Amino acid sequence: MKYEQVKNAAEFLSEKFGNQPKIGLILGSGLGVLADEIENPVKIPYSQIPDFPVSTVEGHVGQLVFGLLNDVYVLVMQGRFHFYEGYTMDKVTFPVRVMKELGIESLIVTNAAGGINESFSPGDLMLITDHINNMGTNPLIGPNDSRLGVRFPDMSEAYSKEYLNVAKQTAARLNLQVREGVYVGNTGPTYETPAEVRLARTLGGDAVGMSTVPEVIVARHAGMRVLGISCISNMAAGILDQPLNHEEVIETTEKVRAQFLLYVKELVSELGSM
Repeated sequence: MKYEQVKNAAEFLSEKFGNQPKIGLILGSGLGVLADEIENPVKIPYSQIPDFPVSTVEGHVGQLVFGLLNDVYVLVMQGRFHFYEGYTMDKVTFPVRVMKELGIESLIVTNAAGGINESFSPGDLMLITDHINNMGTNPLIGPNDSRLGVRFPDMSEAYSKEYLNVAKQTAARLNLQVREGVYVGNTGPTYETPAEVRLARTLGGDAVGMSTVPEVIVARHAGMRVLGISCISNMAAGILDQPLNHEEVIETTEKVRAQFLLYVKELVSELGSM
């Protein structure tokens, strides 16, 4: 990925927006309904944006949506890209680079994840405190362009502690129970085996999924601050002794839609005022 490609995409998008977006959001499987809450939306299909890939997974609409959410200008990815779709890590994380080029400094990233922590239940919302990159690669491998970030970025605070505190306070104010935990990122597209789930738990994981980690690494490389939220859509393999499928993931995210929408909209207000 060249800086010129990032710049071209950002210039294309900035011409479509009347105002500067303050917060970027990446919406995971079944969670794209949040984009429908945006006032006076400007919707741009990924296929129209220079060098953007396109979503190929059910539950991912495949467009950028710009507009007002709780009086804050946001840029929302309604559907993300995954390494397992065959895209390079450069392509998976390209939208994060474009968000940064547009001047966005704060990123809220969401996903649907399998619960590893046995105290969790499907439908729980988990604030991501940290992650484990179990994808066997890293989006920063290759020559480093110093215009995008430093060669060796610090990951000791991949998820902003300040944002995490705001998220916990907001949940308490809404009387909403949220979990906290470590997200394990695997490549997919297969769900994990029971043995792999036990391994992830032994390593300190609380939830497992097939996204998020590359985007957060690139966001931190770019100096952006990140808040991560997982919707626990199912319990991971071997916990409930039942097969896993994508339909179950979508069904669970549908059930928590109202909670998720309320929570993220409030978080946008809080972070937008900081």
